[in-house]
This record gives sequence, structure tokens and C-alpha cells, in this order.
Amino acid sequence: MMTDPVFFRARSRLAVADITRLTGAEPIEGLSADIAVERVAPLDQAGEGDLSFLENPHYLPMLATSKAALILISPKFLDRAPKSAPLMVAREPYRAFAQIGIALFPEAARPQSFFGAKGVSPGAVVHPEARLEIGVTVDPGAVIGPRAEIGAGTIIGANAVIGPDVRIGRDCSISANAVIQHSLIGNRVIIHSGACLGQDGFGFSMGPRGHLKVPQVGRVVIQDDVEIGAGTTVDRGANRDTIVGEGTKIDNQVQIGHNVMVGRHCVLVAKVGISGSTVLEDFVVMGGASATVGHIRIGMGAQIAGAANVKDDVPPGARMAGTPAQPLGDFARELALLKRLVKETRVRSDTKNEG
Repeated sequence: MMTDPVFFRARSRLAVADITRLTGAEPIEGLSADIAVERVAPLDQAGEGDLSFLENPHYLPMLATSKAALILISPKFLDRAPKSAPLMVAREPYRAFAQIGIALFPEAARPQSFFGAKGVSPGAVVHPEARLEIGVTVDPGAVIGPRAEIGAGTIIGANAVIGPDVRIGRDCSISANAVIQHSLIGNRVIIHSGACLGQDGFGFSMGPRGHLKVPQVGRVVIQDDVEIGAGTTVDRGANRDTIVGEGTKIDNQVQIGHNVMVGRHCVLVAKVGISGSTVLEDFVVMGGASATVGHIRIGMGAQIAGAANVKDDVPPGARMAGTPAQPLGDFARELALLKRLVKETRVRSDTKNEG
């Protein structure tokens, strides 16, 4: 009989006072200080020893039946919660939940070595001219090229490939089968399985005699605290660097073209496509499967809805939707008008048929 594997085990138990110190959340009056949690779970599945949270009003009915040991709750929902619920009040419950989750399960916060061993595996290939600081972990099958430099605390996963002269900072996680070349990587960067950084940008001089390849001689620069999802590709620049700013979070299967500049703390959801030489200013959010043409600028804090296609510059703070992308209000009015026209056409057609 097969055992049921547990992939993440809590490193410790957190009592009410620990959670207050960690997150600033405050227990409601009468909550026992002896309560402790060692796992996290959704409201409807939580039980003894589990921490859960409530931030979305959609889940309010679950409070009455939840068996969670502790529940983080927003102040705005406190008067709608059962009096008997074991509540701790947090300004941002989801963020507090994340802080506690990291404290309980630090290994889940970034990819780990598959083999749990420190140091360089005998099955890895590390060029003698590569420079690895003390504390680097390299799993079997990984290849590290000449003159590559890797900082302390970084993990290089199984079968990952680190090309010549690549620089990777400290406390990074490079997952299995990732390929990194022609790149400078900052500290605390997470690159998930199958991501490819630094390959050719897609550049050709096209004409009736054929398409002449344009050499791509730029680099990829990934700043500190960036996370890059599985299967994502970041092309190196053609004649300048492709840059991803600090704190930016990139989902799976995103394509970033050559010479693109992504600002700080941007969020790019799955299957986003950013064409060459586009600039995203800080805190831009692009929904799943949205895309841009090349050589445009998306202003600071702008939000692009899922599946939208952006063909022109976007001003700071704008909210855009549709194809071609337009201000969200215009898009909504357009849809409403189209819906009304369809309904009126159907009514006229039905009336004519009855006559």
C-alpha cells in the first residue's frame, strides 16, 4: 500500500503571541493565548492546528462552520463574524497569512534542491574557471560554464544550465531545467523550472531576398527579488539590455522580447507577451494572455486586463481592456451597446417572423 506523501512539513508551531509579533494581528477579546497553529488551510477544510483567513466577503458564510484553530479577519468583517470564532484582526489578512505561511514553511517559499544535499553534487559539471562562493548548492546534471559567478546560498537545480560569464547573486533559486545565458541576475531571484533567459531576441532584416538575422549582442539584467515562472522566456537585447526591475513577479509561460524594459514591482500574469523595445514603468499589472506591440510605453501603475492587446502608449494609472485596448469604461460601454443592439435586432427579427 502506498503512503500518502507530505511535501511540506512545518518547521515550528506559532502561538497567538508569535503571530502578533510577526504580523501585527491582534487577538479578539477572550481568545486563548494557548492556541497554536502548525499548518495553513482554507476555511472550509481547516481543522485543529490550522490557520485560515478571511478577506473576501464571498466566504463569510464559512465562518460559522469553520473548524480552524485561528482565523485572520479584516476589521470590516468583524461585526459579521460569529462571536465564538477564534479570530485575530489583521489590516491585510491575506498578507498576514502569507507571512505566517513563510514562517511555518520556509522551504515552500522558493524551489529547493531535489536531493536536499549542500554543496556541488558529483553528478554536476562545473567548469574549473567558474567561481562559486561558499554555500552554493548544485544538483546532479547541472552544467555551469566558464567564468560564471554564483553567490552564496544560491541553489542550482538538476539539469539547469548556466552559461559562460553569467552572474548570479546570493540566495537565488534556479530550478531544474532552467537555462540562463548572457544574463546578470541579482540577489534573492527565483527562476522556476524550464525558464529560459538570454537566448536570441527575434530580430531579422526582412526583405524580398530573404530574412537576414540581426546579431543580438545585448544582455538580460534581472534585478533583486524578481520571480520568473516556469516556461517563461526572456530574450537578450539586440543592441541594449533587456531589463526586469526589482521586485517584479512574472507568471508561467510569459514571453519578454528583446530590449524590453520592465519596471519595478510589476506583475505579469500567465501567457503575457511583450514585444521588443516596449517599456513598462513601475507597478504595471498585465492580466493573463494580454500583449503589446513593440516600441510603446505603458505608464506607471497602469492595469491591462486579461486578453487585451495594447497598440499605443498607455498613460500612468490607466485601466485598459479589449482589442485593441481602450479605457476600461469605454470598453464596458461598447459591450453594453453591442448587447443592446443584438437584443433589439433579435426582437425586430422575431416580430417580423410573427407578422
